[in-house]
Amino acid sequence: MPTTPGPVDDAGIPAYVQALGIPGLADIHVHFLPEPMLRKVWAYFDVAEENYGRPWPIRYRFDEATRLRIVRSFGVSPIPALTYPHRPGMARWLNDWSADLARRVPDVIHCATLYPEPDVGDYVGDALTQGARLFKVHVQVGRFAPDDPLLDPAWALLEEAGVPIVIHAGSAPLPGEFTGVEGIARVLRRYPRLAFVIAHLGMPEYDEFADLALQYERVHLDTTMAFTDFTEEQAPTSPSYRSRLPQLQDKIVLGSDFPNIPYPYAHQLTALTRLDLGDDWMRDVLWRNGARLLGGS
Repeated sequence: MPTTPGPVDDAGIPAYVQALGIPGLADIHVHFLPEPMLRKVWAYFDVAEENYGRPWPIRYRFDEATRLRIVRSFGVSPIPALTYPHRPGMARWLNDWSADLARRVPDVIHCATLYPEPDVGDYVGDALTQGARLFKVHVQVGRFAPDDPLLDPAWALLEEAGVPIVIHAGSAPLPGEFTGVEGIARVLRRYPRLAFVIAHLGMPEYDEFADLALQYERVHLDTTMAFTDFTEEQAPTSPSYRSRLPQLQDKIVLGSDFPNIPYPYAHQLTALTRLDLGDDWMRDVLWRNGARLLGGS
């Protein structure tokens, strides 16, 4: 079946979504952070040539209200607000901030995060009781092993709840001591019903994380930055990996990394259409799979 061409710019996104016949975009990887923290993140990207060896200009450097308006205009619904800590003691207050954001902005998903520390089971349990529907974990930024024993109470709670966890564990754009597939595989052997969503398709360990997605029922992969011109320059996908994508049709969900991307949001969608896997594959990836994970359909 032919694939409908993707939008040429952000203004064309609504018409593209309408042409596919889907109600919107189930983007599972969108960030909203406390403003002081977000400014620090943007400052890090401002010196990306030192950190990554290449420029990384933030495309959507706007205030919270403007960013919400923009992402709504794309058809993202509901809107994730992923946060992640880089040291002990941050996760609880980030979760409080995220809960408040979800209360004051009704179309924002109540999100939460975690860190290996003695009270992680307590505050993850609190977040779930309060209605958290999506978690974010960043192994490289947090510099911790996903199978750290301190995380066992949290993984047990999240497995029982079935709440998806977007987890950055791949070794791109920067490898870390604990990145790669091995730590995630060890966690899944103990908690096989965890709903991990592997960020960035696990780049550059694409095939290894695809194997996990096929092995474990609840494991998914998100498309964040994958197949874009920016990423293909440094972490390209192989023809053999691309040949596996039809088999992964019900395992891949849309992710974008909005607002911290160095190209228009529309380019992520167009990069996926260039795979030429057909409109039904696109409908599953852009809407059905993510909506199912988030309990929307």
